[in-house]
Amino acid sequence: MLKRRALLAAAAGAPVALQAPWVHAQPQRVLRMAWWGGAGRHAATLKALALFEQRHPGVRIKAEYMGFNGYLERLTAQVAGGSEPDVMQINWAWLAMFSKRGNGFTDLDAHAARLPLDQFAPADLQLGRVAGKLNALPVSYTARVLLWNQHTFARAGLPLPAGWDELFAAGERLRAALGPQHYPLDGELYDMMLLAQAWVQQRHGMAYVHPTEARVGMTPAAAQDWVRIYRQLIDRQVATPLPLRASLGGAEKPTEQQADWTTGRWAGNYAWDSVIALRSSTLPKDQPLALGRFPRMAGALDSGMFGRPSLMYAVGRNCREPDLAAALIGHLLADPEAARLLGRTRGVPAARGPFQALVAGGQLPPLELAAHEQIQQQRRSAEGIGLPNPLFEHARLHRLMREVFETVAYGKASDADAARRLVDEGNAMLRRIR
Repeated sequence: MLKRRALLAAAAGAPVALQAPWVHAQPQRVLRMAWWGGAGRHAATLKALALFEQRHPGVRIKAEYMGFNGYLERLTAQVAGGSEPDVMQINWAWLAMFSKRGNGFTDLDAHAARLPLDQFAPADLQLGRVAGKLNALPVSYTARVLLWNQHTFARAGLPLPAGWDELFAAGERLRAALGPQHYPLDGELYDMMLLAQAWVQQRHGMAYVHPTEARVGMTPAAAQDWVRIYRQLIDRQVATPLPLRASLGGAEKPTEQQADWTTGRWAGNYAWDSVIALRSSTLPKDQPLALGRFPRMAGALDSGMFGRPSLMYAVGRNCREPDLAAALIGHLLADPEAARLLGRTRGVPAARGPFQALVAGGQLPPLELAAHEQIQQQRRSAEGIGLPNPLFEHARLHRLMREVFETVAYGKASDADAARRLVDEGNAMLRRIR
């Protein structure tokens, strides 16, 4: 509690004033809320919770917040023991872990009167449904986009890549113009796995994990194409090789912390639109990022774009005051004053009112707005953006995928052997974790 008061006071620029426990009457109703994030998200959320308390005399929100590391492990233990928080921030993929049959969280449909459901498109509400029950509401939606350093391409006299052919040719052209240290893309492993999967989805109409079943969705031929396209991105010097990345402070070191990114030698990034501000933060002011066109092949069977809710709010199954908890979620998602306090600390809001307020107030930077519109336009199209199976982001399956692609990156496996492992071991893993 002292930590919470200190952070609230610091965020408001006021000294911390601790009062004796007999000054105020004890709250009659207490809700626990848990989330992860950084200092900015913590401070903004604490202010929004204080506003809720102010509007609901006799209610106290016990804040339980931390960084991401360890959050899932703690929440898993709490859920298993029936002591989970009343309101919790979750990843969308965790619905498959905690609520396989739709009964792992409180059904929010039963508390619709306390929720701003009219602020969400039907497709957004569907994202939180499991077995017909509304388990969670999306705070924001995110998808993968291509970001380019215009300055680097301008120095090379090259246009920004507009399709797959231009992308695969960009490596040789950029390096020929500016030198061998230059790459069109930062080749972080998971980023390139997703980019290669986009190509496979367009060509074969298949994602790695079947969208509705706990099995590998790719045929062996499609899986081999997945490995082949990943290898092509590296061999044709479109993306930085994993061994090079690992030698520069670790294979998973964030892009914005890479010296080759800040100097423009790595000229692009395949990233979530929600990290645009981070990627831009370490670039010189005269090197603004540009949004690229999403590559598309003729006759594509799928958009290939990878998108999902970035964060969601859920109410614990054992919550004793689910109606009050739903009211808190509604406050955080759509109350105008709370939305002003929270801003973009959890991404571009999915709720209509807060999003429109950001745009009207000029608080959504042009690049982030352009990326948001690119994603929403694709979602609104007849093709849409297919919702991935949440098992695709299961930690154990993710480790398997990374391990297989690492053997490719380090030249320890052929395309055929890697594809065989992705299919056979992937199916075995999915049977165990479904």
